Amino acid sequence: MPRRDLREKVYLSLRRDLVSGAIPATERLGEERLAELYGVSRTPVREALARLLADGLVMRGDDGLYPYRPHVGDLADLYELRTTLELQGITRVAAGSVQHDPYMLGPVVEQWKRLRSTPPEPDVDFVTQDELFHVALLRSAGNRALADALETVNARIRPVRMFGYVARDSVVDTIDEHIAIGEAVLAGKFDAARALLSSHIDLSQNVVIDRATQALSMARFALSVQI
Repeated sequence: MPRRDLREKVYLSLRRDLVSGAIPATERLGEERLAELYGVSRTPVREALARLLADGLVMRGDDGLYPYRPHVGDLADLYELRTTLELQGITRVAAGSVQHDPYMLGPVVEQWKRLRSTPPEPDVDFVTQDELFHVALLRSAGNRALADALETVNARIRPVRMFGYVARDSVVDTIDEHIAIGEAVLAGKFDAARALLSSHIDLSQNVVIDRATQALSMARFALSVQI
């Protein structure tokens, strides 16, 4: 395989594993171990890590590189970016130049309707399903770059969302909100869809920031007890 293609393959593979959570947020990203994992030399791994550091999916710790773990102060900025990306998908369709792909979005909405009758457990898998809905909604608006950017934002928020899973009632609320957003988009009710989506993301932001603040307080308390 040409060197350029190999570098791109390693970058995409590592990016995929970071975005999906296959590599835990607490795991140090050692070049030697990653080279062994992907069956390559350390050079393309080093280059991939440099790109991912620039992308914001990797952070530098005291003893090396790690998957990005957001600070509480970062979350509001990340959610502002998430809101901008997701609402832009509806805005560009409302402008009339493109349409949401009903063959892509329709089955996703039907899937969430089926979930309504048997809500899943409030666990990591549900967080993943939630992310997939939002990416599918944005991707159906026809701009892949927007959807790719949303996946990157999701990956940076995910470590906090995975901590202290949501309550079962919140799962049902999320399902209902997804269905309402999807149906409004498919019906061409773009003003309503934007309002529903904005409210939905705002609620998620409030929950995540509250969860992150509580986790930070608990960590500080545990440290004070040890001292």
